[in-house]
Amino acid sequence: MANFRASCRDPTGRNPPNVSSSGSGGVCMMRNTWRDEQHPSFINFISSFLNDFIFNCGGLSVAFVFVTNWDCNNYLSTYSRAQKLKEQFANLYVVVTLPTREQNDSFVRSYFKLGMKLGRPTFVPVQDLEMGFEKIVKIAHARGVCKRQDVASKLRAERKRSVQGMDVFLRVMTSIPGIDNHDANSLNQAIGSIEAIAKASKDCILKNTDLSSDKAEMITRFFRDPKFYLSPKIDRWEKKEEGR
Repeated sequence: MANFRASCRDPTGRNPPNVSSSGSGGVCMMRNTWRDEQHPSFINFISSFLNDFIFNCGGLSVAFVFVTNWDCNNYLSTYSRAQKLKEQFANLYVVVTLPTREQNDSFVRSYFKLGMKLGRPTFVPVQDLEMGFEKIVKIAHARGVCKRQDVASKLRAERKRSVQGMDVFLRVMTSIPGIDNHDANSLNQAIGSIEAIAKASKDCILKNTDLSSDKAEMITRFFRDPKFYLSPKIDRWEKKEEGR
């Protein structure tokens, strides 16, 4: 990946775009050699469709607009761009560098004057460039950690449900006379759920498991003849087994 860059925005700002993107934003990957062969105006045209930064941490993409020079007399473009990009990115942050009191006051007045909604997107005012980039890295990392913790929590919950479901499966299957845990696990791996086992034929059970013919017969009768497991036959069968 050494020959690729995630953005082609001109950091010097010497070639400002003369077009406005309509609700656009994203990542553009290109070879450095191809980029260097193109006219600067074309590269700048492409850059007008990009975010400043996109971090992917823990499987979560976090987009950032980094305003490094707040213009007290021309701030509408910043808000317009943020409004467009928030529709495309669920996790968008706008980091604004405000080194002077005048710039800070301008930002606060403009934010409320334009009726911006808190958190849509989230604006992060900072005092200098270094603090701004540090905030970007910390936010991306924190969101990634939260994402991983959420995934881990869901996996633990899913595992718990799976274990509980298997416990229920074993209790149901081992309630069938003659069926032990080994038989139940064999049926689960080869045929599947209780519903699938209930629909399986004797031949299907014999073909896909190591159960004996008598056990396969017992399972099919258990599920297909309600009177079978309600009748005294089970009690007689159990007593017969205990006497062996």
